[in-house]
Amino acid sequence: MKKYTFTEQKDTRSGFGAGLLELGRKNPQVVALTADLGGSLKMNDFEKEFPERFFQVGIAEANMMGVAAGLTIGGKIPFTGTFANFSTGRVYDQIRQSIAYSNKNVKICASHAGLTLGEDGATHQILEDIGMMKMLPNMTVISPCDYNETKAATLAIAEHQGPVYLRFGRPAWPVFTSPDEPFVIGKAKLMIEGTDVTIIATGHMVWKAIEAAEVLIERGISAEVINIHTIKPLDEEAILKSVQKTRCVVTAEEHMRNGGLGESVAQCLCLNYPSPMEFVAVNDTFGESGKPLELLKKYGLDVPNIVAAAETVIRRKAR
Repeated sequence: MKKYTFTEQKDTRSGFGAGLLELGRKNPQVVALTADLGGSLKMNDFEKEFPERFFQVGIAEANMMGVAAGLTIGGKIPFTGTFANFSTGRVYDQIRQSIAYSNKNVKICASHAGLTLGEDGATHQILEDIGMMKMLPNMTVISPCDYNETKAATLAIAEHQGPVYLRFGRPAWPVFTSPDEPFVIGKAKLMIEGTDVTIIATGHMVWKAIEAAEVLIERGISAEVINIHTIKPLDEEAILKSVQKTRCVVTAEEHMRNGGLGESVAQCLCLNYPSPMEFVAVNDTFGESGKPLELLKKYGLDVPNIVAAAETVIRRKAR
């Protein structure tokens, strides 16, 4: 089994900030907008180097989305930056009408997603955003797993024509992917090969899935781990290839069970290769204030939960 290690932990939002700065130097059409949260999204270096291409709209997220849509008409590539809750729930009408419906080339970059936002609590811990965004026609939805992948994704979406929702987080997290690894929108990454169960994860949960695979191998179970960084368009070919081999699957995500990655995988399997499946996700509840890792544990998004789901789905396969 392939082993993954890390020597540092860095927040994925810093990967976005580094990618945005690099884009600013490469592409003069890239502009950045924020709704009073540039520092939290690590956009300050872009602002300092390119002040004429940085727009602070204040606490007016709906206006920010309208401005971003308008900027595309002049050929600009706008990157909007605020918390995931404010990037989706607060401005869904503007995204639907002015960006997705019109197929505008806006990059909606959303930090502090999921439970690991931590102490700010349920009002900020949006767990529905993937579902909201993936249901919009024309929208691409991406959830990278660590600092390096977030930076690579930020660079990649600038080359993609059309609206993108890029989801990342607040806490320091293991950096376990290579900085020079190519990022291809819509293509899953096979992290670990296995034969007994497929574990499909996205975002922070990719690292948890890798840790779970190490526990499972000690129990004599060979788990295949797939990183689905692009939830829409979904890499159905990679999913089906793996599940046709293992004949069962677990999905893991820092999101509500309803509307998330697991739902997309279930639809793919239902239509093409019905298989036993278990979900590791938040089950129809809001979050609360707490430490990120403690919240993952409380809401069933930790390594033991993935291990238990894998063992359960294997038993179901054997019936």
